[in-house]
Amino acid sequence: MLRAGIVGLPNVGKSTLFNALVANAKAEAANFPFCTIEPNVGSVAVPDERLEVLAKLGNSLQIVPARVEFVDIAGLVKGASKGEGLGNQFLGNIRTCDAIVHVVRCFDNDDIIHVESSVDPGRDMEIINLELALSDLAQIDKRLDRSRKAARTGGAEAKLELETLEKVRAVLDEGKTARQAHLSDEEKKAISFLQLLTIKPTIYAANVNEADLASGNAYVDRVRSLAQQEGAEVVVVSAQVEAELIELSPEDRADFLASLGVKEGGLKSLIRATYRLLGLQTYFTVGEKEARAWTIDRGMKAPQAAGVIHSDFERGFIRAETIGYEDLVKAGSMKAAKEKGLVRSEGKDYVVQEGDVMLFLTNV
Repeated sequence: MLRAGIVGLPNVGKSTLFNALVANAKAEAANFPFCTIEPNVGSVAVPDERLEVLAKLGNSLQIVPARVEFVDIAGLVKGASKGEGLGNQFLGNIRTCDAIVHVVRCFDNDDIIHVESSVDPGRDMEIINLELALSDLAQIDKRLDRSRKAARTGGAEAKLELETLEKVRAVLDEGKTARQAHLSDEEKKAISFLQLLTIKPTIYAANVNEADLASGNAYVDRVRSLAQQEGAEVVVVSAQVEAELIELSPEDRADFLASLGVKEGGLKSLIRATYRLLGLQTYFTVGEKEARAWTIDRGMKAPQAAGVIHSDFERGFIRAETIGYEDLVKAGSMKAAKEKGLVRSEGKDYVVQEGDVMLFLTNV
């Protein structure tokens, strides 16, 4: 399951956003630092209107969406990498995540205390990124001596690890993130065991007031400018709006969002950005028992996609009966699609496309 860690300074709206995204989460969203004492974890369904359509076409008994796990991590402060605030305990929790959602306060409100006494997104981003970078530097320095010794006597893998560590360390020393080292896939793999924090794909969630959700503001412009420099995504959200959406019916939600000048809530925006950033896509399986969404890496071939369901399916893969979502909807049913010759028989070299509806034939 995809796992995203929500981080940021205290009182930027992290826990409010987490509560809204997970809906039934127990995180406390109080107006004081460190209200989140343990990392709260919540699993949410990935919104996908296509699933309901497919379930009707397949007379499926249930719908099983893909899921994303959000981890709400206590607010970080200056010195977190050295144990200040709640420190390294929470930096360790971020290491287990696939991506980081960095919530940045982009609204003024005198009733909500800012830990740095003023609203300044650039400064806030710098504080968090510096603490993550310092933690990464400590990880690298612990490894370097061992890596240098291994490179003297080892083979190409040991030398690649050392070269990559030194490359990343030089970038971190410049006050940049490991993402800005622009590592190749081989280099990333060579040091993946370190689970560096600043190498993780990052989405900046610019948390705004309700009135600024559609158009943004000067604070959001600042976040976008800085994020572009490090190759990160930006999503404009309003934690307060997300909290209000929970209480509304689907129809009222659409009307409320439309009144604010936006088409979708923060959950959809965050998940779409995360999928895009991580290079993920969705395919479907449809039957009488269930209509189900599966998350895979973009570029995966049919046997690998089958392996996401069960490893035996990848080993025993024979072929995949495949049709695109739009083609299936136009045909009206799988039976009609087959009669029209729209269902293809794809082999081991087929690269799965976004929205494919697949039935795997195996010798298992």
